[in-house]
Amino acid sequence: MNAVNPRRWQALIVLAAAQFMVIMDTSIIGVALPDMQRDLGFSQGSLQWVFNAYVIAFGGLLLLGGRLSDLFGARKVFTTGWIILIAGSVVAALAADAWVEILGRGVQGVGGALIAPASMTLLMTLFGHDPRELGKAMALYGAAAPAGGTAGVFLGGVITEYLSWPWVFIVYVPIGLATLAAVPALLPAVQGRRGSVDVLGAIAVTAGIALAVYAIVRAPGQGWGSATTLLELAGAVALLALFLVIQRTVRAPLMPLGVWRTPGLATSNLAMALLGAAWIPMWYFLNLYLQQVLGYGAFPSGAALLPMTVAIMIFMIGVTARLLGRFGAKPLIVAGLLVLAAGLVGLSLARPGGTFAVDVLPASLIAAVGMSLAYIPAMMSAMSGVRPEESGLASGIVNTTYQVGSALGLAAMTAIATSRGAAELENLPALTGGFQAAFIGAGAVAATGAVLTLLLMRTPNQAARTQPEEPQPAGV
Repeated sequence: MNAVNPRRWQALIVLAAAQFMVIMDTSIIGVALPDMQRDLGFSQGSLQWVFNAYVIAFGGLLLLGGRLSDLFGARKVFTTGWIILIAGSVVAALAADAWVEILGRGVQGVGGALIAPASMTLLMTLFGHDPRELGKAMALYGAAAPAGGTAGVFLGGVITEYLSWPWVFIVYVPIGLATLAAVPALLPAVQGRRGSVDVLGAIAVTAGIALAVYAIVRAPGQGWGSATTLLELAGAVALLALFLVIQRTVRAPLMPLGVWRTPGLATSNLAMALLGAAWIPMWYFLNLYLQQVLGYGAFPSGAALLPMTVAIMIFMIGVTARLLGRFGAKPLIVAGLLVLAAGLVGLSLARPGGTFAVDVLPASLIAAVGMSLAYIPAMMSAMSGVRPEESGLASGIVNTTYQVGSALGLAAMTAIATSRGAAELENLPALTGGFQAAFIGAGAVAATGAVLTLLLMRTPNQAARTQPEEPQPAGV
């Protein structure tokens, strides 16, 4: 057994900060988008790719990041990811054209895809010796992700209001350099192992995810039943099917399919995907409601989301870890998704002439409690049964499902909102009606996740009873 690292809690601060920054990168640009559109010449349709370029690169390459972490050592991959993220941030900040901005965002996503799974491997290395310490560490680390997503909206508002939009990217440079300076002293040098990299598989899964998001984003304009949309969706399915074929045939697959025999992995990832598909559209459309319906500026809009961030931090750190030890993962995931669905239903009642205190605050806090209850148990359930040498792979899988779920959920809810009037910026009742439809759709996704988790996820005792007779992946 490895010796306990005496500086593990200081190291956790670095890892949690990295997770916070990586996830914040998906949301910090939200408030700045109108200024970027004006300065860089984005069309209304292409503006969303400032967000999607990051999410697709991040979600599509997380599996590769996990594999590289296992092969070359987590600390090396963590360091490389930060160097790439800093480089992408510089490109995005200095961009004078739309395509350069999208390129910079994609490079940032590549860096994030290396940082996230390497961070999880390092965390398991530091705290795997003690389940109780691991639970506390996972609570702090887990809280950093949704808090980063929510805080990004607030910080983006502050920076856009008082500086300018390039600073939402420049802020990553000093933070990244400080992180790199702390790595040698705080993070353990995890040894890699021999093997090869499945480049073809990485290309297939990333292209498949990107094409699926692209098809859903374009579907409202092209028509869901149009030949173009159907061909794009068919192409995405074909690429993802090719990825699975590659995983079965290559000697060193990016995602060994045997990992899905790990108890709870499949259903935990399903829960994470649907959690992301409900949560990300919620904060996205809530921010639009605050600005476009209630008339909030960039800074007030970001500040209005602070209560959610505080609630998430309090519940994840002070409540969820204790409940997880007492009740286990499944009840918390089900309850969390149901509470999130209730919060989204509450937000769907927001009025064109509403107020923050009545139409936003109560429902958003309910939604934050739901996220707090579900996120860590789903993450822990996905990681708990894997072998140490597959921790990077499992982390890549669970982060991929969350990010892909987020991208697909946002694309689908945007399509629903647009079809119900969200494009009519001068017509507040129609605009609000579009946002209400998106909240209802996201609530339905969360409720579906709760039902599927209840029906499909096995408890550890159930998995142990069925394992000898049942060769299929546990939790399916």
